[in-house]
Amino acid sequence: MNIDFPPPSKGTYDNAGSSRRLADYCEHEDLERMEKGIYTEGFFNLTDDNIYKSQVIKDIDTNIGQLLKTDAKFYAIHVSPSEQELRAMGTTEQEQAEAMKRYIREVVIPEYAKNFNKGLSAEDIKFYGKIHFDRDRSDNELNMHCHLIVSRKDQSNKKKLSPLTNHKNTKKGAIKGGFDRKNLFKLAEQGFDKLFGYNRPLAESFEYYNTMKNGSISDQLKMQELQISDEKRKMNADVQIGISADKQEEPTEHKVAYKQDNSNSNIQSVNQRNKKEDKQSISLPDLGLSSALGLFTPDIGKEEEQQAPVKKKKKKPKKGRSI
Repeated sequence: MNIDFPPPSKGTYDNAGSSRRLADYCEHEDLERMEKGIYTEGFFNLTDDNIYKSQVIKDIDTNIGQLLKTDAKFYAIHVSPSEQELRAMGTTEQEQAEAMKRYIREVVIPEYAKNFNKGLSAEDIKFYGKIHFDRDRSDNELNMHCHLIVSRKDQSNKKKLSPLTNHKNTKKGAIKGGFDRKNLFKLAEQGFDKLFGYNRPLAESFEYYNTMKNGSISDQLKMQELQISDEKRKMNADVQIGISADKQEEPTEHKVAYKQDNSNSNIQSVNQRNKKEDKQSISLPDLGLSSALGLFTPDIGKEEEQQAPVKKKKKKPKKGRSI
């Protein structure tokens, strides 16, 4: 997650006067998207969407109590997720835009308020955001980012708030509080990961980027070692996931094989039993009981003959012959 504070200039980011020029810039891509029939996002704040630009300019330009003519009246902040982070925020532009507004409201602005160390909350910050979907001079597939216009004064128009100060949690002197930008970057990154369940590689973290850019040689070497360890750990985790997936599939295969073996054994046992009975029917002597008891396939014709046997007639002795 890239969060930056463009330095004041004489052009778009001139913050000593009206916010009109910056507000106009924030709407520069809307006309082109509307001509293509693509939806646009209006200005938003902590609670409302589709706020008119005129209201944005009026609220920022009138919240300048006790500020000198040359003092900063507002600050610009860019919030730019990476392509990987955008994919974690949704699959469509509209989903990603809604997720971006949620991230600004629930993470960025609350952390911004607390970072002044003045007991402030998100409700104390007067800001307006505008989402852009394209970025010039970028070859990335996804380029959605958000512009924030944040008032120099809090909602009560009493406290001066400067995120560009070099004071950090100062307790003595004219300036109390301060602002630690590095702490904001780190906490906003952690808040993003928690909000969207993003498993951030070490090489994508602010800690890694800051160390490799500003750290000592020894710190950079340690960070590279941590990166190698992190990559190995993730590779091992991927391997374990693959092994676990294979193990989950194995019982099903064994179960099917076991069922097949059981069915084969059942078929074999039935065939063996039939063969045994066939052998018994062949080897048994004919005792004249097979049809009567119905042990084997009966012969209907023979059954009828045996059930009604024909009686033989006895021969009578001839007359006149003595026995």
